[in-house]
Amino acid sequence: MSVNLTLLTVMGALYACGIYLILERSLTRVLLGLMLLANATNLLLLATGGYAGLAPLYNKDTAPGDYNDPLPQALILTSIVISFAVTAFMLGIIYRTWVLARQDEIQDDAEDRRVAKTPSFDAEDDSVIPVETSEFPLTMLGTDGEGISDSRDGAGHASGATVKVGDRKLEADETASEEQPGSLNVPPPPSQEGGGR
Repeated sequence: MSVNLTLLTVMGALYACGIYLILERSLTRVLLGLMLLANATNLLLLATGGYAGLAPLYNKDTAPGDYNDPLPQALILTSIVISFAVTAFMLGIIYRTWVLARQDEIQDDAEDRRVAKTPSFDAEDDSVIPVETSEFPLTMLGTDGEGISDSRDGAGHASGATVKVGDRKLEADETASEEQPGSLNVPPPPSQEGGGR
C-alpha cells in the first residue's frame, strides 16, 4: 500500500493547529481546534483506505482486489456526524456564555487555583504500605516448621515460641485466639454510655 504524502502533510498540519487551538482559553478557538481535529481525522481515515479503486458496482469480470474499500468511507461518514454534533454543542455553549457574561474567555475558578497550589505528595495516599497489614494472624507454623496450626491447645507449639503481631509479641499459644470472638488479647470496646473502660 502506498501513502499519499500530500494527505499526510495536510493531516499533520491540521492536527498541529487543532491541538494548539484546543489549548487556548477562548471557546471560539477551542471550537475551531475541534473542527480542525475532526477534519484531520477524516484525512487520516481516507489515507488508510489506500488507492482509489473502481466504482463499487458489481461486475463478475472485476477482480475483488480492484474494488474500493468501503470501511474507511463509512468511518469518515460517522466521523462527520459526530463532529457536527460536537460543533453544534460547542456553538450552544459559546452562545450561552456570550449571552450571560459577554465574554468568550474561560476564567480560572478559585477552587482550581487552590488545587493547583497544593503539593502533589499526599501523606495518606503516598505512604509506604507495610507487607503485613492484617491485625489478625491467620496461621502459624508448627514445631516442625512445616505443619500449619491455629489451635489453642498448644499441642505442636514449642514452649516459649512467640509470634510478632503488629508492634507486640504474643505467645504462640495465644495467637490463634486473636481470631476468635471474645479474645483475651484484645481490650474490650468502650461501653455505650461513653464511660470508657
